[in-house]
Amino acid sequence: MGTTIEIDADLYERLQGHCEEGESIEEFIEELVTMYETDGAFMQEGYSE
Repeated sequence: MGTTIEIDADLYERLQGHCEEGESIEEFIEELVTMYETDGAFMQEGYSE
């Protein structure tokens, strides 16, 4: 059984803009969490330590 979370309409639209065609918000968030767990942080283009 899944858990339901509420997000505002603006965040939903932003997430939709990052999803690939046919990808759900849930799949996109799962991919983000997997990346975070693997790398320990989100990497941004042009970012350097």
